Amino acid sequence: MLRNTRSGWGVISILFHWLSALAIIGLFILGWWMAGLGYYDPWYNQGPWVHRSIGILLLLATVGRLIWRFAQPTPAGEGSRLEQAAAHLGHIALYVLLLLVLTSGYLISTANGRGISVFGWFEIPAVLYDLPNQASLAGEVHWYSAIALMLLAGGHALAALVHHYRYRHTTLSRMVNPRYSRTSL
Repeated sequence: MLRNTRSGWGVISILFHWLSALAIIGLFILGWWMAGLGYYDPWYNQGPWVHRSIGILLLLATVGRLIWRFAQPTPAGEGSRLEQAAAHLGHIALYVLLLLVLTSGYLISTANGRGISVFGWFEIPAVLYDLPNQASLAGEVHWYSAIALMLLAGGHALAALVHHYRYRHTTLSRMVNPRYSRTSL
């Protein structure tokens, strides 16, 4: 099942979810590691290039994911109305933080007016640049929003595990296996 239904997530949504999660965690670890690199480290230039390339691919995937999400039905939530509302607000916050991290990263990388080469495959042009303190301000936003994103994503993962193991909800199972739906219980 490629598409979502009211009872379960489709393969495309599941792939968007898990590939995004992997990219977000990898980018955070790479970014943290890069912050400690010395000028003469062989990865001093290579690390940021990989970080930017993956970041742009994630930005494009996130835009595609949002379009897909709005075009597809959302499976029915589980739990009380309060839990469902909290989950909805949490997902909105995750998307907002993700877009903030990715946009601020783009603004850091293009502050000098040069585009971003994505693994040498194509280049994303600099659209907004030469603003006063652009790289510094975007860098602050990037750092703090990345930390907030990781904390919220950790809470998201913890909530999924609690709902799966303690409350026996099918939410996590539906995000792992497209054949698993509430009707398959």
